[in-house]
Amino acid sequence: MNNIVPTTIRIQEETKTAIEELAEEEQRSFNKEIEYILLKYIKEKKEQK
Repeated sequence: MNNIVPTTIRIQEETKTAIEELAEEEQRSFNKEIEYILLKYIKEKKEQK
């Protein structure tokens, strides 16, 4: 992932808080936690095909 693109998303405050908590537990930044969640989801979807 060499090409990092700044992105803005809109999410519910409760979702943001939950992601922040997960990130802290996993010792990741908020952004890295979102990236991890998205990549995991993409991988799971690809495996379902």
